[in-house]
Order: sequence, then structure tokens, then C-alpha cells
Amino acid sequence: MKRARLIATGWDRDLEISKVETPPVAGNQVLVEVAACGVCYRDIVDRDGRFAFIRIPVSPGHEVTGRVAAVGPSVTEWKVGDRVSTMHRDSCGACPACAAGDTSLCDRAAAVLGLIVDGGYATHLVVPERALYAAPADISAPAAAVLHCTFGTAYRGLTRFGRPGPGDRVVITGANGGVGCAAVQIARRLGAEVVAVVRDEAAVEFVAGLGANDVVVDPGDGFHKRIGARRADVALDCVGQPTFNASLRSVRVGGRLVVVGNVVPERANLNLGYVITRGIVIVGSSGANRDDMAAVLALHAAEPLSFQVTEMSLDRADEAQRAVRAGGLRGRIALVP
Repeated sequence: MKRARLIATGWDRDLEISKVETPPVAGNQVLVEVAACGVCYRDIVDRDGRFAFIRIPVSPGHEVTGRVAAVGPSVTEWKVGDRVSTMHRDSCGACPACAAGDTSLCDRAAAVLGLIVDGGYATHLVVPERALYAAPADISAPAAAVLHCTFGTAYRGLTRFGRPGPGDRVVITGANGGVGCAAVQIARRLGAEVVAVVRDEAAVEFVAGLGANDVVVDPGDGFHKRIGARRADVALDCVGQPTFNASLRSVRVGGRLVVVGNVVPERANLNLGYVITRGIVIVGSSGANRDDMAAVLALHAAEPLSFQVTEMSLDRADEAQRAVRAGGLRGRIALVP
């Protein structure tokens, strides 16, 4: 098998491409022949070394679609030939969160793809069976690979925590990115009025074409002053610290701010008095469970979603990460072995 390898955190050393023997499977493990793997901003955070528990060397990548090539003796959910996609990590199946169906909140799962175990920047991937869900047959491999981390993340953040109703106003930051452009489409399908925030005028037409009712161009710290007199019912912050304060101030009294992005290491400042007196709910959200993904696919079946994915070869994995780090992309990059 061929793989891209992060040998050391940071950007002084390129990802290394190497060939090794395809690993065997054991227990509840599944061997997936990778058809595509998305390049997520979390891969950039991983490479920056912002997770102290990262196990180096490691193959990055947690957004994979492919076919099952082999299964361990304990596997019950999958068989050879099944088309599957990855979650961010596995789940234990026994903790209170798993029992409630909140597998993305499982605190016992050990296999975090691209951090604790090798991820999908490779021709083959070994993962626990609970780290997979059934991939749709009618979506291309690059689109199916990024579906969970983009549309799944947006759907979970909006429906579980933001909960906009028909006619509610939703502000979405980083709206031209992978999660952002997914969130614009999800919010519109929920009947919301969408205000999309981008930092570059060149992204306006693209985001408007996804269904945004209004697009605000702003570097991130002042867009709350430009969204009009009507405050938002919900803000979905796909960026983090650079846009956090403006996102907070864009929501109405009793509104909700859902944070799904964390692109820089700096911490956000929070005026607790403002939050208290205005009764604003702030919540973090990440990932999606299998039920969330079933709901996303139902939305796609009812009204096809638009997938913005640029394909690159596995050999260009380092180039792909550097492009994501530079920012300004539309949607996602997917590595196709």
C-alpha cells in the first residue's frame, strides 16, 4: 500500500510518501480500500501540533470513502465489498452517550483517525467497525468522503443545538469553506434565512449560488454591524476566535451561538456580562452520528445537495494541506489514490 506520512509536527518537513505492506485485520477491525480522502482543516490543526496526544509518525485523514477489502473475525456490521465512509473516530457502544445514540460524544473511544491511529491519506485504511457508516451509492467517492465532516457537522450543529425554524435568521461564518458551504445548504433546507459571511469578495457569487439570502464580506471582527437591524436567531461559527465575538454579537436576545470551527490557536475573549444579560446560549458541536448522516442523505434525496470538492492525487498530499492552510478555498480538497 502507498501512504502519506506526517513524520514531525510543523511545516518545515513535507509529508512523506512511502510504500509498505498492507496491514492485516484482527478483532473488530475492517480493511478499507480507499477511493478518496478529504483534506480537512483539522488535519492542519493536527500538523500544527495543537493536540498533545497525537502519535507521530501518523498518516493524516479522517474523511474516507472506499470499499471493504477484509474484515476481522469479530466484525458483524460489514462484509467484503460494502461501500463505507468514516466517522471521525470509533465509539465504544456501551457508555451512556452511546446508549443514548450520541456516539460522537463517546468518551471511551480510542481510535481517532489521523491522530491516534493512521488515517486515510493512503490506499488502504484499517479502522474499528464502529468508525464506519454505509456510504451512499449515488454520490461520487470524493463527495462521499467529505460528506460526514462537512454536511454531517453542519447538520448536527444546526438541528441539535441551533434549531432554526422556518423563517429564522441564521448567520454562518466561513461560508465558502467545507463546513460553511454545507451549512448554507442545510440551513436553507430547514427554511431559514441565511446570512453568509466570507472574507473575500471573490467568494460572494459562489456562496450566493448555494442559496445564501445575503453575503457579507468581512475579515471577521465586525460583520455584526453589517447584517442589518434584525439580529440572527442562530449563528453557526465555522471559524473560531477570529469571528467569535462578531458571531456572538450578531445574535438576538435569547439567541444561540453554535461553534464548530477552531482554525487558530488563540483563545477567544468572552464578555460574560453580555452573555448573561442577553440570555445567549453558546454551545460547541462536532461530528455527527449515523442517525445524523441518515437525515443528511434524506435531505439530499429530497433536494440534491451541491458538493464542492477539488480532486488531487495522493502524491500531492503535502501540497493539498498547504493549500488548505493558506485558506480561501471553495469547499474541500479530496485526495484520490
